[in-house]
Amino acid sequence: MTFRSILAATLVAGAAVTTVSAQQVTNQDVPGIRNFTRLETTIACGGATEPQAMPELKKMGFASVINLRLTDEPNANIPAAEAAAKAANLNYIHIPFDGQTPDPAAADRFLEEITKPANEPAYVHCAGGNRAASMWMIKRLVVDKWDADRAADEATALGMRSPALRQFAVDYAASKAQ
Repeated sequence: MTFRSILAATLVAGAAVTTVSAQQVTNQDVPGIRNFTRLETTIACGGATEPQAMPELKKMGFASVINLRLTDEPNANIPAAEAAAKAANLNYIHIPFDGQTPDPAAADRFLEEITKPANEPAYVHCAGGNRAASMWMIKRLVVDKWDADRAADEATALGMRSPALRQFAVDYAASKAQ
């Protein structure tokens, strides 16, 4: 092999490694979904999701949709989303989660559902992605035993923007460790 071919092979291999590590969290345009952000093949978080997006989520390989929107949120349309998910053969779980007054019971239910093998991989959404990513942070802290900074970094990449929800996640995890 010549020096050039060795150098070219090394550069290609290095680019492949860089690409793989950079693909952990990706943003994607999905018709009918606001702020779709995917973490490898494990989970995706998103914002407002229209019923017509459900078949595409199924084609993408998701087994479930976990909706964190409150029933009275503008354009939440829970019954239509549930019907569309079921028609697309997706498990549909509705866990109302208020980001202004977070309830530990919602986090309990989220952990119960996100850890069921039948629900993996899951698409989790709320109106903008903030609550969905915060719930994923809770999963990382409680189930996967990640440290708070690592879990928060990933949750931020997935769409968490609220310092209050970050603190809720940390406090919730601490209460489960006792």
